[in-house]
Amino acid sequence: MTFPVAKAEMLIRRPVSEVYEAFIDPAITSKFWFTRGSARLEAGKQVQWDWDMYGASAPVQVLELEVNKRIVIHWGTNAEWTFTAQSENETFVTITDSGFEGEAEEVVQQAIGSTEGFTIVLCGLKAYLEHGIQLNLVYDKAPYAHVNKPEVTDEQDDSGEVEFT
Repeated sequence: MTFPVAKAEMLIRRPVSEVYEAFIDPAITSKFWFTRGSARLEAGKQVQWDWDMYGASAPVQVLELEVNKRIVIHWGTNAEWTFTAQSENETFVTITDSGFEGEAEEVVQQAIGSTEGFTIVLCGLKAYLEHGIQLNLVYDKAPYAHVNKPEVTDEQDDSGEVEFT
């Protein structure tokens, strides 16, 4: 059996250095993906990413970093980001995820879920970096699964961030 590889791609209209940094720095990544990260990504280091609304966390082993080009991690599966400058202010991001385990149907479902999840992450990244808007896509993806439910208001501050109270 050939094992599936999840793949999500998106053009982000920002310089490659800014797009790459958005995945390295948890202070930025938390604006469009997870709630918080324990540290910046560094090759050979382990960090933790938390999704407080779901009561979930993931240990993340950073395997490789090529500045403004590539990120490779292991977090139960093997995920790789590639960053390709299309112009001075355009970056094409490709994320692949592989190494799913289980019976054939489980592996297929994991790959589908990963493709969906990383597509949501890239859409959130695009909105945040291009327009300064936090869409809270990951938060809203599965509201029935929330274990911590802050009230979301439609109030936004000058940065475009939605307030959670």
